[in-house]
Amino acid sequence: MGALHEGHLSLARSQNDKVVASIFVNPAQFAPHEDLSKYPRTVERDIEMLGKEGVDAVFLPSVEEMYPAGIVLDVKDQQGTFVEVKGKSHQMEGQIRPHFFRGVATIVTKLFNITLPTRAYFGQKDAQQCAVIRSMVRDLWMPLSIIVAPTIRESDGLAMSSRNVYLSPSEREAAPILYKALSEGVNLFQSGERRRSELISAVEEVVKGEERVQLEYLSLADPFLLGEVDVVQDGVGAIFSGAVKVGKTRIIDNVLLGIGREQWVE
Repeated sequence: MGALHEGHLSLARSQNDKVVASIFVNPAQFAPHEDLSKYPRTVERDIEMLGKEGVDAVFLPSVEEMYPAGIVLDVKDQQGTFVEVKGKSHQMEGQIRPHFFRGVATIVTKLFNITLPTRAYFGQKDAQQCAVIRSMVRDLWMPLSIIVAPTIRESDGLAMSSRNVYLSPSEREAAPILYKALSEGVNLFQSGERRRSELISAVEEVVKGEERVQLEYLSLADPFLLGEVDVVQDGVGAIFSGAVKVGKTRIIDNVLLGIGREQWVE
């Protein structure tokens, strides 16, 4: 989506013979009321950063090239071909942004078809997106591997995101509260708690202690199927995720409970 930060650049540092980066602010990922027109666009800076990281090529398609039939933000008026992953797209983030993953799956399919990668890199911060794309690749027999890289964080724990530039100094100070709260959930889990009600309650309490933040949702879900769970099963684990609004900026984050990254990313 552009507006690169260290989190994106870490994905480009790989052991591949050739590395291609794509930058495209995808209109199909935005609802009519969202921030498409204001989304950070820093193409020249992004290309310079990618060059310093040794990226071999940068793919910068136009909206007209990616959506020959045109694209409008209202889904009911859209024309052309779209990809949708049923079962993993309408919970968690999908409850707040019901057509978001339709846009993600469609544009990622197009990018894969054009660039023909052997490996594609995504960040754990967008855990649901990773799960959706992995399912799409498996279901459609796309000949590539999806690699999930760890979330890159600022020194205070805030996950790096292009939208962090929207935060005022006061909002930036409050923004790490979601990760702090989810980390409290990790501590509670490690002390033996497995019940959804107790884990959610503990995280909610931390978030609600920060008056500058509005909680949108918390999710405790099966790490592979993404269905909500009442109890975290040993040997299965869960993704504990959530979203908050800080001013006009949405912050999303997640942690894994009872399952290592190396198990989840396979």
